[in-house]
Amino acid sequence: MNDTLKTILNRRSTRKYADTPITREEKDILLQAAMRAPTAGNMMLYSIIEVEDQALKDRLAVTCDNQPFIASAPYVLLFLADYQRWMDLFNWSGAPEICAEKGLQPRLPSEGDLMLACCDALIAAQTAVIAAESLGIGSCYIGDIMENCEAHRAMFNLPRYTFPICLLVFGRPFAARENPRLLKRFDRKFIVHQDRYSPVIPADFPEMMGEATAQFPRDEGADAAKGYIQAIYNRKFVSDFSVEMTRSVKKWMDIWNGAEA
Repeated sequence: MNDTLKTILNRRSTRKYADTPITREEKDILLQAAMRAPTAGNMMLYSIIEVEDQALKDRLAVTCDNQPFIASAPYVLLFLADYQRWMDLFNWSGAPEICAEKGLQPRLPSEGDLMLACCDALIAAQTAVIAAESLGIGSCYIGDIMENCEAHRAMFNLPRYTFPICLLVFGRPFAARENPRLLKRFDRKFIVHQDRYSPVIPADFPEMMGEATAQFPRDEGADAAKGYIQAIYNRKFVSDFSVEMTRSVKKWMDIWNGAEA
């Protein structure tokens, strides 16, 4: 197995960091790697904000579902889906007017454009993650940046056609990880489909959840899988942060679509 595959297969989230700082040269390498990621039509429908201000990091540790390790991360990057830059370019070039003169209908970015920009931003983010891992720098995704729309929009001066799809925190692991403890994933047969989607049948649910249930044993015996799934439902799906994320993402979408300023 080559070093690239080892890097990918042994990567895990890092939430506790060594005191060793990340150098400016290393930060530049991560940014360079992110900006070489695949992008739709070479449009680079994303922006990256380096969050260096400690006051901002402290605030994010609260607004992103109260996760203190964000404040102590040596390097923090905010990845935005961004169509604002292209809309500004379109308007500057007179493209909408030329379009109308040709009998074509000018338009504004809509949901499809947002999804494409989110893909661009996430591909760039993951490329930075792998680059960091290759340098011995750990990382952790913070999806909670999608919450608290009003606060995060004001904190980063985000215009209409932007959306904070993920926050990434970076730092060297506090302890060496020669043999990292990796959480088990679902077996491939439940994830990889051939030619068309094939739903998992209920009879196979206990087998599918077997590894996860074994990692976090409970006392339900034969109903261990159900107990684990119920816990995930309570902790992840109907929890306060999940409800807030749904509200906030809808707010972001309303702003994008012009329903709210």
